[in-house]
Amino acid sequence: MRHRQIATIARFTLLEAWRTRLPWLFIIVLGLILGTAYFIQQLAITESARLQIAFSAAATRFAAVFVLSLHILTSIVREFNDKGLELTLSFALPRSHYILGRLFGFALIALLVALIATLPQLLLAPPDAALQWGLSLALELAIMTALSLFCIVTFTQLMPAASFVFGFYLLARALTAIRLMSDTPLFGGDTLSHQVISLLVDALALVLPALDRFTQSSWLVDSTASWLNLGANAVQAALYIVLLGAAAMFDFYRRNL
Repeated sequence: MRHRQIATIARFTLLEAWRTRLPWLFIIVLGLILGTAYFIQQLAITESARLQIAFSAAATRFAAVFVLSLHILTSIVREFNDKGLELTLSFALPRSHYILGRLFGFALIALLVALIATLPQLLLAPPDAALQWGLSLALELAIMTALSLFCIVTFTQLMPAASFVFGFYLLARALTAIRLMSDTPLFGGDTLSHQVISLLVDALALVLPALDRFTQSSWLVDSTASWLNLGANAVQAALYIVLLGAAAMFDFYRRNL
């Protein structure tokens, strides 16, 4: 009975994505990215193919995160505003089952988005590199799925949740570069303010996922990633998905609906 309820919620989550034309929207965005990448490739004087692959991979990754996260946020907000959540929970459905069903359904959507995003890379880059890139993108999208679900359950409003999600993503992507800059300052390295900022950056590095190690464009243009690194990324993704899912469930249980 428990697994059936979770599967039902996940199935309706998939149906909602299909009815709101999410796959077609992402395909259109992907087509625009590929067209822009081809235009850039025609303008480039040297290494045009590498530039095309690098631009399309980076833009596709960001578009996938943006489209998927925004879909998750608007989906839950719509359910809050339409009072559909109260109706769903009135059928003796535990809140934990609702969160798990939603998380599982959104994770399947993330897998579909990663699959669609990988198909053009198979034509532009070596197949093994494109496969590793696609698997890493699926893991990255899974983390963002859990984060988006947690944020919208916590904030219940679209703007603060979206701001937190995209701020989190950009910071997690750039944190390694920020740490390098804080460790090697041009001047003022001995000041108290610099030491405090350096400690703060190191603390953030312990909390945030190292998303800069996921879905790297260099895998497609230079050399493939090692499967050991992909395994480490998978472990990290699983850890953050469990933590964020548990946090969303805890916050959902304490909320009065």
